Amino acid sequence: MKQVAVKLAGYRLSASTGMHRGDRAYQQDQVCILQHERVPGCIFMVLADGMGGKSGGRKASDQVILTAQQLFERFSPSKDDPTELLKQLVMEAHLMIKLTAITSEEEPHSTVVACLVRPSRECDAIHAGDSRVYHFRGQDLVSRSVDHSYVERLIAEGQITEDEAESHPNSNLLTGCLGATPDPPLTLSHMPTLEIGDSVLICSDGLWHYFTPKELGAVIAALAPRAASEMLINKARQRARGGGDNVSLALLRVEALS
Repeated sequence: MKQVAVKLAGYRLSASTGMHRGDRAYQQDQVCILQHERVPGCIFMVLADGMGGKSGGRKASDQVILTAQQLFERFSPSKDDPTELLKQLVMEAHLMIKLTAITSEEEPHSTVVACLVRPSRECDAIHAGDSRVYHFRGQDLVSRSVDHSYVERLIAEGQITEDEAESHPNSNLLTGCLGATPDPPLTLSHMPTLEIGDSVLICSDGLWHYFTPKELGAVIAALAPRAASEMLINKARQRARGGGDNVSLALLRVEALS
């Protein structure tokens, strides 16, 4: 678990990561929080849920994090377009994962979700697959990403409800991710201003599968990021009842300076 705390003019950014292997034999999730070396208050949160073989999924998720680190080192918040950074992350990681597949017998794939927060408190996000980004104002949900999945498509078409999607036999079937034959989707979202009390959560399906947005918001609003991360992972483990996937999250909150 990693913690980040950055004090700026009139507010503080507090963030934490959390991970658990769940009941799987391998940890194929990866998550990181990167702070810009030259610009305080510029933070990059990235999460990848790897899939494919014994080690293929971990190779894929590792590649997402490595690509994020390399791109963020060269990123200039005052000059560069944040959406271009996010799209580069998806496409370059996708290419590297496909190259990995050529040199191994495994078929590595990965989801990705990434959020870039700038000192202006603007936040841009991108995702591919079913790893999610949630934006909360206090305990209230402002927005969440829409999964690139078969069941999410059925929901959009009105064929099933969100409750029915949870128990659907094809709930784990993705329509877009990194490493697959079609290029991954480049689904961007923008949060104009993160206000005091706002939180941004990115997480894999090993976490969000066990919570309603209302439950997530209640925990996130009541506890500091590290304590909230620990509670959410522990509760997800309880609810999985011995059949849980890898769990990973990164949580950032904008706090008033006391």
